[in-house]
Amino acid sequence: MPVFTYSGTASTGKDVSGELEAENLEQAEQILRSGRITEVKVKKKPAEIKIPGFGGAGKVPTEVVTGFSRQFATMIDAGLPLVQCLNILGDQAENEVFKKVVKKVTADVEAGSTLSEAMAKHPKSFNSLFINMVAAGEIGGILDQVLLRVSTYMEKAEQLKRKIKGAMMYPTVVMIVAIGATATLLVVVVPTFVNMFEQAGAVLPLPTRIVVGLSEFLQKYLLYIIAAIVGAISLFKRYYATDNGEKVVDNIKLHMPVLGDLIRKSSVARFARTLSTLLASGVSILEALDITARTAGNRVIQDALLEARTSIGGGETIAAPLTEAEVFPPMVMQMVNVGEQTGALDNMLGKIADYYDEEVDAAVDALTSIIEPLIIVYLGVVIGGMVLAMYMPLFSMMDMGG
Repeated sequence: MPVFTYSGTASTGKDVSGELEAENLEQAEQILRSGRITEVKVKKKPAEIKIPGFGGAGKVPTEVVTGFSRQFATMIDAGLPLVQCLNILGDQAENEVFKKVVKKVTADVEAGSTLSEAMAKHPKSFNSLFINMVAAGEIGGILDQVLLRVSTYMEKAEQLKRKIKGAMMYPTVVMIVAIGATATLLVVVVPTFVNMFEQAGAVLPLPTRIVVGLSEFLQKYLLYIIAAIVGAISLFKRYYATDNGEKVVDNIKLHMPVLGDLIRKSSVARFARTLSTLLASGVSILEALDITARTAGNRVIQDALLEARTSIGGGETIAAPLTEAEVFPPMVMQMVNVGEQTGALDNMLGKIADYYDEEVDAAVDALTSIIEPLIIVYLGVVIGGMVLAMYMPLFSMMDMGG
């Protein structure tokens, strides 16, 4: 990831400077704004030559940051000074990358930076949601509560991610195995039978001729087929990387049968959990919507949330633009509307997130229950049919011999 050097003014009025990692200049500026640094001057640092295996800090696992946050909250609640907490957590950190990050954060805090400003320099370890919540906790004097809240959020977000990955992994693995088994039969097994039939001079029935034709086609054009698949994947990635391509593909995802329902429900759960956590921590509604949009995971939902942010800036409600976009179920919009009217939007969003976490579980079970019979049908019809087709000439030969 590119490294940027910066200089600016911290919220305390002190001039600050340093380095941070970001995908591009815009993200670097956003990270600095999240850390309450203004009048920033940012420029890209020339790339350094790195030898593989040496240097280059990777992304810190979520569970490491979650554990750090929970322990940090406990120490602050016990009355330990901030720097002492960071020193203890840095010394006991088992992840070497994260240990270095905590040490750098400690040094910056000792030099006069706020905790959020120090953390903003390490986006691989602390994302914008984490940084903004810490900044709000510092301002409100509830840093321990905010750290507990963000650790709970990260744990639940990770659970949701594992559910979705598990749901996607099962059909993917089964599909690969089924296609691999079919290709092996056509390329390896069928030619053996064909040689045997040719030597015996057997007359091949229609099903057998079809399987033999598929086998010959696959043997002849296998490399071309693989090249076409690789090319199609490459073209798809390039198209998805475009602005229009991302919108089109993400919209298709939401409307896919069965799978689209799972994606939509997981998106609702993520949106509600993220926005609820940010609002409960004291982050402003505009900043909270901006962060929630950038962590939505779907371009259609991201655009709808950014539209809601614009609506809020114009003095309107969140519910109106989201209802018009039709990205969330009507029940969710009704609950959001009630939450806005009663002034308890964070609590209402928390209830929505809990409900849709359970809905994701149900959607995963539904996906699994549909896939399993499809697998059985595929194995029975395709693979079973191929095996039967190859044995049909043997049965004819046995009848002739009898």
